[in-house]
Amino acid sequence: MAWNPNTYNKFKSDRFLPFFDLAALIEIKPNLEVIDLGCGTGELTRKLADMLPDSKVLGVDSSQEMLNDTREFENAQVHFEKRSIEEQLQSGSKWDLVFSNAAIQWVKNHKSLLPEIISSIKSGGQLAIQLPAQNHNLTNRMLSDLASDPLFEPLFKSWDRADTVLNIDDYAELLFENEGRDITVFEKIYPLVLNDSDALFDWVSGTALIPYLEKLDDQNKQNFINEYKSRLKSRFPKTPVFFPFKRILMKATF
Repeated sequence: MAWNPNTYNKFKSDRFLPFFDLAALIEIKPNLEVIDLGCGTGELTRKLADMLPDSKVLGVDSSQEMLNDTREFENAQVHFEKRSIEEQLQSGSKWDLVFSNAAIQWVKNHKSLLPEIISSIKSGGQLAIQLPAQNHNLTNRMLSDLASDPLFEPLFKSWDRADTVLNIDDYAELLFENEGRDITVFEKIYPLVLNDSDALFDWVSGTALIPYLEKLDDQNKQNFINEYKSRLKSRFPKTPVFFPFKRILMKATF
C-alpha cells in the first residue's frame, strides 16, 4: 500500500499513546535482541530502543514511503530494513522481544499468524502487540458498509478488506495454547476528540481508508471519499466529535 507519512503523523500524539501503554508491559532487561514488526517511520522504534539498555533493535516495514523517514532515528543500537511481516517470519530469526505496534491488523489469519510470531521468540523471550479492534470500531464498519453499497459494490467486485482482528478472548487463548505465561490481554478505549467529522475523515484516511482507495480510479475514488465524508457527517454531527477508538494490547512470556 502507498502510505503517506505526513497524513499518518498528523495525529501523531494520539497514535503514540497506545505505544507507551504497550511498552509499559515489557519487562525491561539489558542486552536484548529485539524486532519491531511494522515499524513505520521508526520514531517509536527508537523510543523503544531507548527504553532497553544495550539492546539491538531491528525495525522492519513493507512501506518504502515510511522507511524513508527512518534515517534520523538510526544509531548504533537501531537499524531498519524493508521487509513485510510475513517475509520476516519466514527468515527463521529468533528474538528476545518481538514487538509490534498497530501493524499486524494488515496481516491475514491471526489464528495462524500468532503462533508463527511466537515461534520466532527465544526461550524466556517476550511478545508485546498492540492493534486496533477493527471489528469494534465504527469508522471501519462504515467503510465496509459503503464498499458493499450498490453504488460501489460493482466497482469493488465484491472485494472488502478482510476483518482479520480477533476478539480478546481468542488472543488470550492463542497465547495460552502456545505456552505463553504471564499473559495480559485487554481492550482499551483511546478517546479521540476532533474538531469535526472532516477531522475524523483525516484520521481514517491515514490508515483504514487506504486499501479501499487503491481499488478505485480517480473519479470513483473521489465519489467514494465524498460519500464516506457525508456518512461520517451524518453519524457524527456534533462539534467537537468524540470518537471512542478501541485498541487491543497483549503481552506474554514464552
